[in-house]
Amino acid sequence: MNPTPLIGFGQVRHTRARPKKHAFAYPTYFLMLPLRSLSQSVKAKEAMPPRPTATENSTEKAHPWAINSAGPISFFEADHGDGRPTAQGGAIAWLDELLHREGIEDATGEVWLHCYPRVLGFTFKPVSFWYCHRAADDQGGSLRAIVVEVNNTFGERHCYLLDAPRYGVQQSAAKVFHVSPFNPVQGHYRFRFMRTQEPGAEKTVARIDYYDSDPDDAAPALLQTSVSGTLEPISRAALRRALWRYPAMTLAVVAHIHLQALRLWFKKVPFFGKPKPPDAFVSR
Repeated sequence: MNPTPLIGFGQVRHTRARPKKHAFAYPTYFLMLPLRSLSQSVKAKEAMPPRPTATENSTEKAHPWAINSAGPISFFEADHGDGRPTAQGGAIAWLDELLHREGIEDATGEVWLHCYPRVLGFTFKPVSFWYCHRAADDQGGSLRAIVVEVNNTFGERHCYLLDAPRYGVQQSAAKVFHVSPFNPVQGHYRFRFMRTQEPGAEKTVARIDYYDSDPDDAAPALLQTSVSGTLEPISRAALRRALWRYPAMTLAVVAHIHLQALRLWFKKVPFFGKPKPPDAFVSR
């Protein structure tokens, strides 16, 4: 049986410690998709002979949401990676190539993608998380790698690869990619991920703390950010709830980014110019 695609309802939190304290939180929802299984399902449906009625063979009929096609809430593989179409293997082929180039050959199990959907045709994904597992018969399908895919508002993208991570254990990576004009491209990130099963609920937390100093420096984090939520199967009822509560959620993400930037500017937080993006698309 294929894993069930999930939707998470939760919260984004952001706290700046200096030079001026600044904090905010807002409700959100996101997708948690078993992408390898979904991609195989989509390919199988595309390979089927055409039927007399298009709706009988549509992906939307098989799922209460749209995959690689327009819908109120939809997911397009081309929004990730190098944007390759499904005819060329889609997002999962891009991910496998990235991992193989980095010497990771055993992440052949399920890939859970934590990301924002398109809402009413619009999307912006500040960060997406790819949880790459070993095959189920190899150490029980344990977590093998995490790819943190970051987009900035200048249309640039970069990936941080975390090798051999574990849930609940801190991972680090040097910061090399420009995200906010109020933070320099220096220092490092510390990541921590949780996915827990509680009575009647499955929860996930992705936390990214930014330090503008050397890893050996004892200075506290400049920024603490997290996105968390309670997961449930994607259903028509869950999608209706998402649209009713947050009818323009992805537009609101962009609005929040610019609103908080304006507030930081009014607080006279130092501004850093945008540097050239890193030559390498992936850093470890």
